[in-house]
Amino acid sequence: MGFSGWRVLKEGLSGNRGWDAHWRDAAPKDAYDVVIIGAGGHGLATAYYLAKNHGITNVAVLEKGYLGGGNVGRNTTIVRANYMMPGNSEFYSHSLKLWEGMEADLNYNVMHSQRGQIVLFHSDGQRDAGVRRGNAMINQGDDAELLSRADVRRMLPYLDYHNARFPIYGGLLQQRAGTARHDAVAWGYARGASDRGVDLIQNCEVTGIDIEAGTVKGVQTTRGAIKAKKVAIIVAGRSGQVAAMAGMRLPIESHVLQAFVTEGLKPCINHVVSFGMGHFYISQSDKGGLVFGGDLDFYASYAARGNLPMAEHVMEAGMTLMPMIGKAKVLRSWGGIMDMTPDGSPIIDKTGTDGLYIDCGWCYGGFKAVPGSGYSMAHLVATDTHHEPAARYRLDRFRTGRGLMDEEGTGAQHNLH
Repeated sequence: MGFSGWRVLKEGLSGNRGWDAHWRDAAPKDAYDVVIIGAGGHGLATAYYLAKNHGITNVAVLEKGYLGGGNVGRNTTIVRANYMMPGNSEFYSHSLKLWEGMEADLNYNVMHSQRGQIVLFHSDGQRDAGVRRGNAMINQGDDAELLSRADVRRMLPYLDYHNARFPIYGGLLQQRAGTARHDAVAWGYARGASDRGVDLIQNCEVTGIDIEAGTVKGVQTTRGAIKAKKVAIIVAGRSGQVAAMAGMRLPIESHVLQAFVTEGLKPCINHVVSFGMGHFYISQSDKGGLVFGGDLDFYASYAARGNLPMAEHVMEAGMTLMPMIGKAKVLRSWGGIMDMTPDGSPIIDKTGTDGLYIDCGWCYGGFKAVPGSGYSMAHLVATDTHHEPAARYRLDRFRTGRGLMDEEGTGAQHNLH
């Protein structure tokens, strides 16, 4: 099924009765070349690039619930590439380039809006750190612009510029950053993979991973056993639980990260804005709602729901930065399960079991990494070699201590990232 302006107009005038299903609702076969556990953004992107880039189409993507029901639909939709550490910088730069060509590649409107992100400074030290980060971004080939206090005030007049505790010194702007429609990203990759022959199997929970003599042989599911030459674990916050089925203990903890959206308002916030001192970030959706979030809950949990103490903390940060937000009514909140690594950077690697691969530990960076993660994971599964932009995302860095990427500089401790 192709999309075009003429097709959209025609269907709109005829009651939208001519659209076909965007992907096939497949039943599981007995065996596949590759089984991907998890039909979120990363799993679907991996399936798509396996088929598109490597011609591997005998692939099944298994999802215990419904397609896109996990973190890809539970985030604040921010897309950016303002990383500084070697390893992260190259990867997110590559991912942003894929974002910029995604709609043409998928022939699907993911509502990618490069409205720009501004990270605010509130001290001399933060400004110096922002200069370093901006220079690193430019050296990587990405864009970065240092903003003065006057620049920020001109662009973001609704902030509190009289706050003595958190004065605004300026900001770092990445104009190519922005937002995208999270559900549409999942649907676009699902459609692209399905059109190339990949089986997307919903309501199919993996209950075990079959391993013989150190080699993966397939998986056990609630819909029967499925044989596979290769198995990829791509399940975000559930990575530790699924990896345990293969006898692995991953260096991750799972924490809840909450987000919120207000009622629809007239356009008032034209950028993604990040509060440097309050770990608060906000943008405005195409429907008018203010979408915002804060820090994660600092205790391990698999509960994809919110709680009042963190809601209060996020609201306080929002009111501190922009008092106008207090007039908006909160429509709803949600929680996503973050798989946090000790250094705050992800893992894309082979495991100690032949034919078993792992893609996890995305911390706060999961949504913006969707295309880059899928591209690099597909390369790894297809060739058994690391894709260059993701070459440092090795699992063994946590055993050796070499190559740790502590982007925030908060130390190698899960709950600090």
